[in-house]
Amino acid sequence: MKKNLLMWDETLFRDPEVFEIDYVPEQFNHRDAQIQELAFQIRPGLRGVRPQNTICRGLPGTGKTTSVKKVFAEIEETTKKLVPVYINCQIDNTKFAVFSQIYRRVTRRPPPASGTSFKQVFDAIARVLLREEQVLLVALDDANYLLYENEINQVLYPLLRSHEAYPGVRIGVVAIVSDMSVSLQTEVDARVASVFRPTEIYFPPYSGEEIHGILEERILQGLYPNVLRPEMLDLVVEQTMKSGDLRVGIDLLKRATLNAEKAARRSVEREDICKAYEVSRYLHLAFSLRALRAEEREVLGRIAEMSVRDDQEMNAGDVYRFVKEEVRVSYTKYYEMLQKFDAMRILNLQYRQGRGRTRLIGLRYDPRRVLEHLGQEQSFS
Repeated sequence: MKKNLLMWDETLFRDPEVFEIDYVPEQFNHRDAQIQELAFQIRPGLRGVRPQNTICRGLPGTGKTTSVKKVFAEIEETTKKLVPVYINCQIDNTKFAVFSQIYRRVTRRPPPASGTSFKQVFDAIARVLLREEQVLLVALDDANYLLYENEINQVLYPLLRSHEAYPGVRIGVVAIVSDMSVSLQTEVDARVASVFRPTEIYFPPYSGEEIHGILEERILQGLYPNVLRPEMLDLVVEQTMKSGDLRVGIDLLKRATLNAEKAARRSVEREDICKAYEVSRYLHLAFSLRALRAEEREVLGRIAEMSVRDDQEMNAGDVYRFVKEEVRVSYTKYYEMLQKFDAMRILNLQYRQGRGRTRLIGLRYDPRRVLEHLGQEQSFS
């Protein structure tokens, strides 16, 4: 029996990097049509002309970010005249943060100090683009977070109208949107909409067969032979389909394999997968909480505490009175946070007619899990 156990320094992973969420595989299937359309929209930039603005739209885990990164990597290998800049708007979700990342990529210098004026930052970007005769292509991943922060117009306006202040500057935008309730074209103001006019590329959810093929490819690359039997892969695919997010399946493979290693087994068993799913299923929650500010996490934590206590839908006014016992926040600011949490699909904000309109709050997740993840997130900050 002992000879089947892993030694302390042995591993089931051939290449653990394959199971990282931000890993970009060499072989990327099932998104050829979307990649070709994206390349077509970008192609004018290779000729020194402004690329067509594009929205890549689809649910989380449908290949949008990977498709954009694949195209951007090919651009960087092919030419210096088109400069692609990828920005994660969950992390960089203010005007200054976005343009600091663009500044870093274009000038190849550290981001400017926070006291630097926006005009100085953009002047420096424009000077390099004009001197080098380069076209700039900016990908705003999870651009819906700029909308939640009321920053979308402040970011898009200077990018799309840069040629007015700096004749000869050419900038195109690829916006990646994972919130299907958001229509970016209608959310931006008129001065932005008049120059944005994007082409939308839709990324449909993967089918069960496609998920099976993608995960099987990751297993072949990342695990040693016979670590995950076919019937165990079927279980992972089933759990992934239940969540509707391919990233859950990738994370599930990683965690289940780690569980098997911890138990000193040479193969992944059902119990490893079921245990891992209890963590992986909350991947969207973990990503969402990571994008919140400290004050927003405090307010959400109080909402979760009250939800644990009451175990039902809660009146927004009652919740505010509970929140402000610990967090100093105005009702206006508090309600803006509720709207943001609703847009991010962390909670449901509903109205019920009665004596006036009553706002009801209901968490989409087990409040104990929210509190648990908030504790983990606070350790990152």
